[in-house]
Amino acid sequence: MMVNFTVAIPTYNGGDRLPEVLHLLQEQLNTEQFSWEIIVIDNNSTDHTAKVVQEYQSNWQASIPLKYYLETEQGAAFARQRAVEEAQGEFIGFLDDDNLPDLNWVAAAYAFGQAHQEAGAYGSQVQGFFEVEPPENFQKIACFFALVERGSLSNRYEPDKKLLPPGAGLVVRRKAWLANVPKHLVLNHKGREAKLASEDLEAVLHIQLAGWEIWYNPEMRVQHKIPRWRLEKDYLLSLIRCIGLSRYHIRLLGLKNWQQPLAVPIYLLNDLRRLILHLIKHRGKDTINSDIIVACEREFLLSSLISPFFLLKNRYLEIGRAKILEFKETLNFLPSLSDRKVSTLRE
Repeated sequence: MMVNFTVAIPTYNGGDRLPEVLHLLQEQLNTEQFSWEIIVIDNNSTDHTAKVVQEYQSNWQASIPLKYYLETEQGAAFARQRAVEEAQGEFIGFLDDDNLPDLNWVAAAYAFGQAHQEAGAYGSQVQGFFEVEPPENFQKIACFFALVERGSLSNRYEPDKKLLPPGAGLVVRRKAWLANVPKHLVLNHKGREAKLASEDLEAVLHIQLAGWEIWYNPEMRVQHKIPRWRLEKDYLLSLIRCIGLSRYHIRLLGLKNWQQPLAVPIYLLNDLRRLILHLIKHRGKDTINSDIIVACEREFLLSSLISPFFLLKNRYLEIGRAKILEFKETLNFLPSLSDRKVSTLRE
């Protein structure tokens, strides 16, 4: 049977969070006119995630399939890639295990894709559902939590604005992803220990650069659950540091090859200027240590400045070495292949 829409839930140790998401998907409205499925991609969890899904499968009352796949390669980029490969739907809607979709989310997502044939990906309206009150001026860093509110009307992400939807609540056209997104992304490709993030933006940017339109659809509403610990200073600074260290790659990915050498010093000088202005603005004040939002802004500016050097040391050289080894293995394989051909001819 042909599947029109796939809901993909990549998760790592999400055993306690998945039930609420699966319950909301069971209750989805107005989906009778198309076929859809749910797939859970377990990204090598060490908790009871697999057991939770198995229990839901054994008592599943909905008419839509609920499938489970284990992806042992650690990292959100690998989990999303596995979801795309396993999905049967023309469209794939990504929900994290802490994303609570409205009861019309699936119907709204499928309808939007059908109405916008040039859309390769489109994002939801994502609102925060906070366990505790967020700090004052939180809106300045809300984008780092994949919170997106761009008004009540759908609108397109224009390439020159340098904005793209996050992975939470994102829907992609499967053929657009398969044709344009590399299987091995640069960012966060080994997981959080790589100190990188934004692999969702990297994937969407590849789709946009291929000529597909990227949209925002406010009819697709998602609440992003944010627990107390994610608003603590140590976590905030770690999150924003990962995003800042990844920034250089996202910047250059949207440029032509001849533009990149020219852009590097311009970005460095501008990042340095902004950091200096920030430090001057808060000089002599205790706000850097007492105001968590100011500390986050400083961390983002500093890690953005460091980003090209960090990526060169930790990712680009590693990728280069891997390609050299792959090339050497190919060369080593060719003589043996040639020998086998000669042997076959002699016989």
